[in-house]
Amino acid sequence: MNLTLRKSSRSKSMMRMALEGPSGSGKTYSALLLAKGMVDNWQDIALADTENGSGDLYSQLGDYNIIGLNQPQSPERYIEAIDICEHQGIKVLILDSLSRGWEYLLDIHSNMVGNSFTNWGKITPRQNALIQRILSSSMHIIATMRTKQDYVINQKNGKAVPEKVGLKAIQRDGVDYEFTIVLDLDIKHQATASKDRTNLFMDQPAFTITEETGARVLAWCNEGTEAVIPVHTNLSVRINACMSLKELLLLYNTNPTIREEFASEFTERKRFLTSTKLVTTENSVRSANAATDISTNGKEEYHG
Repeated sequence: MNLTLRKSSRSKSMMRMALEGPSGSGKTYSALLLAKGMVDNWQDIALADTENGSGDLYSQLGDYNIIGLNQPQSPERYIEAIDICEHQGIKVLILDSLSRGWEYLLDIHSNMVGNSFTNWGKITPRQNALIQRILSSSMHIIATMRTKQDYVINQKNGKAVPEKVGLKAIQRDGVDYEFTIVLDLDIKHQATASKDRTNLFMDQPAFTITEETGARVLAWCNEGTEAVIPVHTNLSVRINACMSLKELLLLYNTNPTIREEFASEFTERKRFLTSTKLVTTENSVRSANAATDISTNGKEEYHG
């Protein structure tokens, strides 16, 4: 592929926004207000709920949609929720909370046998596939993340002493870099920007998030030229992140226009899943049965 030099220009974009804060800081409520400020109708909003039905607590605000992400709260389940919401024409998706997906992966890693470093090679592609799916979505996405106290180890009088250095999001280190705006919420529901590529909120006093905040964010997104949004970019990453035949088949069936371009990768992943224990690690034999029987339910069968 030849390299080209062009003038810089900003295209219209879809917002990738994160709200971080401790329990009780108002992340879910604030995310809903942000979303409403970005669309005219509550029915254009969906909330992926990992918090045991807490998304329904604010139904008095309007008739937004709920998609329940019950156990297992794996990256693949998040990706499936994004796919479903895109196909239903949702304009703003709230992932509440993205921390659950990371905790799921940490739990999987802690129970894996063998070398810890090597095992991360099996976990990281799944995390990367979720992040890439968020970035490539045709919807605005607002992700909430819980925070915890962070520590550093300092030497005092020849002893290693832990010291508090503030709050840290419960997610993989560096995930903040993937978002356009990151707002930190405190227990008084006040927001400050720790990252802001829009310059709408950076270095501003703490504020309360309202629908007007969402309207400002939308106005920024709509500035610039029309952009071509790649709905299914990074398909190779998502193929290699599939951990069961059921997930692979779902990905195949939801990409009818471009799947033939990736036929060899689908086939290779199917062969890998069939020949390893990954098929039964999380989804048991039901996943394999679903992959062979799904054609009887009116869906296409993958014959890679």
